[in-house]
Amino acid sequence: MDRVNALLSFIYTMLLHDIRSSLETVGLDPAVGFLHRDRPGRMSLALDLMEEMRPFFADRLVLSLINTNQINGKNFSVTESGSVLMNDAGRKTVVAAYQRRKQDVITHPYLNEKMHIGIMFHSQAILFARFLRGDIDGYPAYIWR
Repeated sequence: MDRVNALLSFIYTMLLHDIRSSLETVGLDPAVGFLHRDRPGRMSLALDLMEEMRPFFADRLVLSLINTNQINGKNFSVTESGSVLMNDAGRKTVVAAYQRRKQDVITHPYLNEKMHIGIMFHSQAILFARFLRGDIDGYPAYIWR
């Protein structure tokens, strides 16, 4: 019901799809989760893995878009029912910023390799699959520093 939450929701949805694709690529069912309860149509495992990506990727992107005034009140409209909708120009700006953010390079703390953030989603899915299959003793969650 407000602009910031509409922006967060849009970015979370794109992130969920990227995480879901990464899980499916490594042979995991994105609907069978551990933290999020299984429900028909809910990507519980994708939501689980998304939790570690939200603060450093999605939330940080939202703050950046707002602080640099790339997204502002002109990018939203409010319906009679009070719902907040992002307009086409706003969505275009957000999608472009999302894709640019995925190109940023980080050093993965467990693998100790430099990689694009977009590849890191896939790396975390691989690590989770390896943990489930017993190849590694614990799942090294990505913790942003």
